[in-house]
Amino acid sequence: MANLRLFISSTTNLLNNYGLARCSLMKRGYSVFPPRYVPPIYRKEDQETLFQSDEAKKIMHEQVKPALVTDTCSEFRDERVLKFINTLMKNGNRKLATLLVTKTFECVKRLQLERYHKTTSSEAKSNIELNPFVPVPITPIMAQHKAMLWLIQAANGKDRLVRIYDALAKELIAASQNQGHAVKTKLELHKKCQDNRAYAHFRWL
Repeated sequence: MANLRLFISSTTNLLNNYGLARCSLMKRGYSVFPPRYVPPIYRKEDQETLFQSDEAKKIMHEQVKPALVTDTCSEFRDERVLKFINTLMKNGNRKLATLLVTKTFECVKRLQLERYHKTTSSEAKSNIELNPFVPVPITPIMAQHKAMLWLIQAANGKDRLVRIYDALAKELIAASQNQGHAVKTKLELHKKCQDNRAYAHFRWL
């Protein structure tokens, strides 16, 4: 009887140790890069900003970490959506989690359309936003281009008897003091974006 108990105990310990060893061997390890590797810069606007600075010369010949599968310069990439997908993902099935989130956004659109078409009152229909103002971030280059356009439009809006260079000079001085029509246009746009920030997620649809 004692020999039988010893045999069972030895067999159990062997199986447990084998199971632990097997789990440790099957454990998946992620790639680890030395600290000298610089992180990848995959977004186009970040690359343009980098090349305009002196930092590009410093890391030009450095080794770069490979970009992740989710790293893309697409305008539809959003950190919050990726975080939501990662939170929803189970057992590493990213494809299924991405499909579920995409279907969720499609359902949001369908539910909104269904709500609109089922509404019988014209007053209630008018309260439903059909063409919302969707705020989106822009690159520094685009922001600079917009600022120049606003300055030119502000100068063109002056009295026709005033020379364009005189009007533009006055508008530049006013803008440097955070005044003028161009600055007013910028502030109005920022206020409109702030008021419609609830529609920011619509740019994914």
